[in-house]
Amino acid sequence: MSAHDRLEQSMKYLSLLSQQFPTQQAAFTEIINLQAILNLPKGTEHFMSDLHGEYEAFMHILNNCSGVVREHVDETFGDELTEAEKADLCTLIYYPHEKLALVRAAHRNSPTWTKQTLNRLIAVTRRLSSRYTRSKVRKAIPHDFAYIIDELLHTHPDENNYRVRYHERILDSILETGSTEDFIAALAELIKVLAVDHIHLVGDIYDRGGGAAKIVDRLIACKHQRTDIQWGNHDLLWMGAAAGEEACVVSVLRNNLRYGNYEILENDYGISLRGLVAFADRTYRAGERITPLIKAINVLLFKLEGQIIQRHPEFDMEERLLLGRIDKEAGTVVIDGETWPLVTRDFPTLDPEHPYELTPEERRIVDKLVAEFTSSDHLRQHVEFLFRNGSMYLVRNGNLLFHGCVPLNEDGTFASMNCEGTWRSGRDYLDFCDEIARRAWRDRDRSALDWLWYLWIGFRSPASGRYVKTFERSYIEDKSTWEEPMDPYFTLTHEPGACDTVMREFGVAPESGHIINGHTPVKTGSGEKPIRADGKLLVIDGGFCAAYHPKTGIAGYTLISSSRGMRLKAHEAFKSVEAALAHNADIQSETTRFASANRRIMVSDTDTGAEIREQIGDLRLLLDAYRTGALPEHA
Repeated sequence: MSAHDRLEQSMKYLSLLSQQFPTQQAAFTEIINLQAILNLPKGTEHFMSDLHGEYEAFMHILNNCSGVVREHVDETFGDELTEAEKADLCTLIYYPHEKLALVRAAHRNSPTWTKQTLNRLIAVTRRLSSRYTRSKVRKAIPHDFAYIIDELLHTHPDENNYRVRYHERILDSILETGSTEDFIAALAELIKVLAVDHIHLVGDIYDRGGGAAKIVDRLIACKHQRTDIQWGNHDLLWMGAAAGEEACVVSVLRNNLRYGNYEILENDYGISLRGLVAFADRTYRAGERITPLIKAINVLLFKLEGQIIQRHPEFDMEERLLLGRIDKEAGTVVIDGETWPLVTRDFPTLDPEHPYELTPEERRIVDKLVAEFTSSDHLRQHVEFLFRNGSMYLVRNGNLLFHGCVPLNEDGTFASMNCEGTWRSGRDYLDFCDEIARRAWRDRDRSALDWLWYLWIGFRSPASGRYVKTFERSYIEDKSTWEEPMDPYFTLTHEPGACDTVMREFGVAPESGHIINGHTPVKTGSGEKPIRADGKLLVIDGGFCAAYHPKTGIAGYTLISSSRGMRLKAHEAFKSVEAALAHNADIQSETTRFASANRRIMVSDTDTGAEIREQIGDLRLLLDAYRTGALPEHA
């Protein structure tokens, strides 16, 4: 591009910018505002992973902000309040409507209690709001009380205490108009929004627990908290099912029926299983360890997966073509040259000559199920949210986030994958995976849909990285066949050198950066540590899912990055909302502090700060254009 072309392009951009800032005064006012923002403390980031549908536990952690709300209550009131009073105030912030109902039932809701509580909530809100610009706080305030809350947050004593009396009169009016509960709820919501500026979900919202749809509904409703998602293999599975990939549809059914999660399928997404259940009951025998429904799903799944594997030799999964190795009469299967007995011989739809062909009735069942998934408006809304706010990986503020792994060879080099005729590895491979997932949703072409299935379960998938033994776990009793080898990434990254290699590949400085993963539950009870490789790798899958609690010994992690550094919260199991209300039973968390900052980390030190400096540079160019007459002002 010539110098003349660059100048012309620059002037076009400045002309567009001048529509937003039409005068010199507007431009330099915005420069002053942006420079002031650079000198505020950075917003608090929360990182969570592997929620697996545990809605109540997730909601409580959203409500208590992983203990950050209690920390601010402690800092605001110190010894001024008793421990019981602070716990009571925190529970009110977490569950305002439910807590106020208990207060009313106990006849504690006197005007004195109400005004005292409102003043305490305002004090906490004022402390939190001091970290943000007034404009940002105003945008976060619930609309119905925007003016009133803004006034109360900026009331300070004056010579004649006019502002204090004004403040008190506002509180009296809230009581007189009967709007106390709604106002308290608005303050509680604002406190929670201000306590956490950005939520990172490092994959696997779906499966196992039954509340994934409610979690996504809640994330969509959080309009004033920034949220990003690094897709996990279970998320990609649901994305594939919503796009109409047949093996993904059947895998979703299998996963949720194994955990008894009929609710998310039928109530949340309106997916009917009646046809499948009727087919299974009339086709398969009952009375065995495997139910007719799971038998039917298993055979459908292995047939559909076999078709994908046969279409894609580059997936290198021919060893998973096990239906063709079944001897129905003997009740055995041959795997790696060894014959294993099966737990059932009930394979009425399996044709040994054509093991991966669906029968006409199976085809009708699959077509109907695909139509159920692709026509669910609620599911489409949720998957569009995952695509809009998600990605395979994210680099943010010196941290590299992805759910599973970056596939590696045993020697620590990046493993290559044949991606539609081009061999890719490292960051290039993850970029391809991101692009192919979006293409599958946009175009629904066969190759891209097959890739979505591979991302769910493939050994070289960055979201999986595991040699999955679904067939063996379904049909073979001997657990020695169940072992699932993992990608070398998961062992090599216990050492700093491998982590440094991965971080450099994604442009992250190894001296100060971190890799943040989920996917593999940390067995805390067995002595495993989530902080590895001298603090370079943080594995934050602590087992939100109740089924994992015995294995992990805890009930989830939250990684917190604030202006004072990083810390990891290990949570105990959430009892219930009822216990939280009746006994102020908060989730207890153990905090591990690391990467403490030598000084407060400011907005200027973050990626947002770099973006703001670019904006300031553009505005200075606009000012010069106005002052030299290159562009006219629009006063």
